[in-house]
Amino acid sequence: MSSHILQAGLRIDTRLFDFVDQELLPGTQINADDFWSGFSNIIHTLTPKNRALLARRDLLQKQIDDYHLANPSWDAEKYRTFLTEIGYLVPDVAAQPITTEQVEPEIARIAGPQLVVPVSNARFALNAANARWGSLYDALYGTDVLPEEDGAERASGGYNPVRGFKVMAYARQLLDRILPPAHGSHIESTNYAVVQGELIITLNDSSQVKLAEPAQFAGYNGQPQSPSALLFKHHDLHFEILIDPQDPIGQADKAGIKDVILESALTTIMDCEDSVAAVDAEDKVQVYRNWLGLMQGTLKEQFEKAGKTVTRSLNADKTYLTPDGQTLSLKGRAMMFVRNVGHLMTTPAILDEHGEEVFEGIVDAVITATAALHDLHGDGALKNSTAQSVNIVKPKMHGPEEVAFTGELFSAVEQLLKLPENTLKMGIMDEERRTSVNLQACINAAHARVVFINTGFLDRTGDEIHTSMLAGPVLPKGEIKAQPWIAAYEDRNVDTGLASGFAGKAQIGKGMWPMPDKMALMMEQKLAHPKSGANTAWVPSPTAATLHAMHYHEVEVATLQQQIAQRQMASLDDLLTPPLLGARQLSDDEIQTELDNNAQGILGYVVRWIDQGIGCSKVPDINHVGLMEDRATLRISSQHIANWLHHGICTEEQVKRTFVRMAKIVDEQNRHDAQYQPMSGENIEDNLAFTAALALVLQGKAQPNGYTEPLLHAYRRQYKGLVQ
Repeated sequence: MSSHILQAGLRIDTRLFDFVDQELLPGTQINADDFWSGFSNIIHTLTPKNRALLARRDLLQKQIDDYHLANPSWDAEKYRTFLTEIGYLVPDVAAQPITTEQVEPEIARIAGPQLVVPVSNARFALNAANARWGSLYDALYGTDVLPEEDGAERASGGYNPVRGFKVMAYARQLLDRILPPAHGSHIESTNYAVVQGELIITLNDSSQVKLAEPAQFAGYNGQPQSPSALLFKHHDLHFEILIDPQDPIGQADKAGIKDVILESALTTIMDCEDSVAAVDAEDKVQVYRNWLGLMQGTLKEQFEKAGKTVTRSLNADKTYLTPDGQTLSLKGRAMMFVRNVGHLMTTPAILDEHGEEVFEGIVDAVITATAALHDLHGDGALKNSTAQSVNIVKPKMHGPEEVAFTGELFSAVEQLLKLPENTLKMGIMDEERRTSVNLQACINAAHARVVFINTGFLDRTGDEIHTSMLAGPVLPKGEIKAQPWIAAYEDRNVDTGLASGFAGKAQIGKGMWPMPDKMALMMEQKLAHPKSGANTAWVPSPTAATLHAMHYHEVEVATLQQQIAQRQMASLDDLLTPPLLGARQLSDDEIQTELDNNAQGILGYVVRWIDQGIGCSKVPDINHVGLMEDRATLRISSQHIANWLHHGICTEEQVKRTFVRMAKIVDEQNRHDAQYQPMSGENIEDNLAFTAALALVLQGKAQPNGYTEPLLHAYRRQYKGLVQ
């Protein structure tokens, strides 16, 4: 049982209080009494408003449920009129150009990949922060982008020169596309030198050529006649050619090239939300401590690798000599956002005077912004923000009222921390239906703060299913992606962002690639994201960021956005049409296959969440393909079965049998995990993880907006209480 300290009318868990007193506030010039007094005032002022917004969600859902019961036949015009009458759909509003100032260049100007990582895991967080630059050679050699045929297998524990040659050839072909010589090819190069501030490439026939666009050459390290690194720029992205004829890789290259380094993850979202299992003060302090360490530039993590102790810390900036002899410094780390939790959940880390938990989103805003003061006020070598801003992604907001509330919260935090107005920037996750259909009004409500809008298929589909739960049974999950509402959702997000003046000022983002081991497939499919007009998209790993970066060399997003801005806005009626099964009859095999797939995925994720406190990991699917899973995956799968249960597509007994059978498969998939505790067996119904997974489905229809957090938190706290 944790103890609490009474301060300013709040009962604060001692672990959080001590963290704030001993680690967070020192160096900020903020008095502790003033901090807690102001914090308390924010909680007491905004809590009633937060509760009213959640009550509004519940009322709207009941009205929509009643509508579907009274109107079993689909009528798009009637439905749109109804949503407008109840205030779910706000009247058309004109696009209001955003006025956000002091925006990071990585957000406003440069198109490139974005990582999302649980900030609770220091090693993952450091890897993601350091993924600003990535080795193309490593990314190609270690993934399936290059086929393992004709002797080009990935050697285990050694180097395969046949595969290495294919890596070099691939890199040379990339250089020909993004750094073309005036004539000839990089494939023919035998030497690179800097002569009178220009790059000179020597080819096989001893001829020397310059670049087709000499201005691409941005800098170098080493001696001009024998540089160790050459820096270039294309589509605002930097990349390096590293040269070392003595290196084992460089020895095998006729020009001595040992690697090509791409500017990769321009931005990283340090996540306090869907990829994190933080259910109490102990967990929250770990999240906050890591974020503080990133903001102070001091976060380090030691771990064992290949029998050696490795210490990881934040990368330093990179420096070069420019062609005209000046010094150039480039950031060595991704620009870090922090993602707070949404408006729904409360935390036991702070209780009010009545012993009630306070809203976690309010606590996140205050603590994460306070941690960022160390970056704003610091002048160290590891600075995050170059625009004197704190960039906060706010998820799971429902409509413009909730966006405006977040703005009010951010204003209150700025006043507490004595920051200029609009220092706290807002990233709007376009992942809830009420936000999607009112996206223009949402952006207008944050026009002086917004720096980011991002689509996400999984959460958005989970909310689609829950909102339209009584409209009818939905299609199998795999078929939902092909429905018109998805295309309308993705296109309207870009259309609305561009109409609001995002081009050159803010990010328009797309969702996660879920299969970290399927990089060849990612290279085929994820090109669609920059082609959609989005200037960022999520990737699951630093390696994936390096590979996805090549897509932004292939597509000049800024030019494409100018063309897309001229097209007609995607259909609102399409966006409002749920993916219903209609009159189609599913076979027993189709139903069972879908149940197996959903149940296996739910169990595989939940068992790690409950038993190990892991909020994001690579979870094998039913076909043993590793998928990056977080709570968004859980939401869509649990709501899907809940929908089919409600409409009689399957029975509760069938669902329970399926879960029991899938638990055995999940246990087998995790048999090599020393920390794993099997679910299946005689006492499976007593297993907390299994019970939690099943509850997400059986109670899914009753969960607020289909969210999984309330049940997950309850069962995880129960588990922690049993083992502590």
